[in-house]
Amino acid sequence: MRGLQMLLTSLCDKFNWIMTRLGYILSIGLILTTVVHCQRRPAKPKPPKAVKPPKSPKPPKPAKPAKPVVIEPTEPSDVTTLPPPLPPGPMSIFRDCPRECRCPPDYANALYCDSRNLRVVPIIPPRIHYLYLQNNFIEALPEEAFRNATEIKWINLDNNRISNRKLDKDVFNILNKLLFLYMDRNRLDGVPPNLPSSLEQLRLSRNQISKIPSGSFSKMENLTLLDLHHNKLPDSVFNKNTFKGLKSLMQLNLAHNSLKKMPPTVPQHLFQLFLDKNQIKEIPNDYFKNLHHLTFLRLNFNQLTDKGIPNGLFNVSTLLGLHLSNNKLNSIPSFNTKLEHLYLSHNYIEKINGTEICPCPINNIDLHAHDLESIPRLRYLRLDGNALELPIPMDMMLCFRLLQAVVI
Repeated sequence: MRGLQMLLTSLCDKFNWIMTRLGYILSIGLILTTVVHCQRRPAKPKPPKAVKPPKSPKPPKPAKPAKPVVIEPTEPSDVTTLPPPLPPGPMSIFRDCPRECRCPPDYANALYCDSRNLRVVPIIPPRIHYLYLQNNFIEALPEEAFRNATEIKWINLDNNRISNRKLDKDVFNILNKLLFLYMDRNRLDGVPPNLPSSLEQLRLSRNQISKIPSGSFSKMENLTLLDLHHNKLPDSVFNKNTFKGLKSLMQLNLAHNSLKKMPPTVPQHLFQLFLDKNQIKEIPNDYFKNLHHLTFLRLNFNQLTDKGIPNGLFNVSTLLGLHLSNNKLNSIPSFNTKLEHLYLSHNYIEKINGTEICPCPINNIDLHAHDLESIPRLRYLRLDGNALELPIPMDMMLCFRLLQAVVI
């Protein structure tokens, strides 16, 4: 029995030794397997097959829409191409001051609405005497805007868009104390009707005026300045009664129009007459005979020739300045001894004879050199743009002793 027990013990020890060795071998194999497995690239997983979505049911066919209503586009009430009106200014100490204008606290009678991009005339307060509305986009003068402004003396409406069609026929009946009316650079095609008889200055230049209604100036006895230059006035507009009633007119400007001849008559009390930039070819004999105050006469840029200027036409004792540049003259016309400025540039003058153009005999000048009343007073003579050659003739210098400048 004891021998058997010893044999079993020996077998158990051997079994334990074998199992221990086997455990070492398995551990080493497991480690090697893990290292090799970590060094291999993992295989790319196959993407799953896309699952087709279930077919949605077909939508029902929509019903045919009703026929659309066509809306015609309408023009905007305001001209969208114009710059917007400027924002209102600060509150004024005058409660009746329009917010789009300026009422200076130091000038209670003045209202400044100029250069504000205005489309309409604001309501003018009764206290206003001087109104400035120039450089805007005003198209009309409604009677309502001036209904309470009966004390206005001065209105400047230059550079707007006012036409005769939008001039209220009663607006000037309200302004019966108006002295100065400026409407240059507008869209007038005729002299405005019913102008107040109180006017002293009327400026209507750079419009499209081609009509002067009969009697337009018949009641304007106080008017001293009438400016109609740069319009479209033809000869047919003027007759012997066109300027009838202008008893105080001192300046008449008809330059830059479509005149081919002088107006039949002009007011007798004129000091200044401007007719530049027309197509006037001739002037009637004695045209200036009754103009006893005429001081400045401008006829530049016309079609005047020697034949179109009668002898002695400019022998006007009051005339101080005579402008005849850019015409077709071949010689210097005669003039009065009182003339001081003579403009003859850009004509066809080829020679000068001092004895012929001298307003009085040269011998008389020598005898009465001490008497300034007998010496021609010409001080400035312009002859550039002609075919003249220097020197200036000596007899010309003997005649015009007071001559200070000659431009050739």
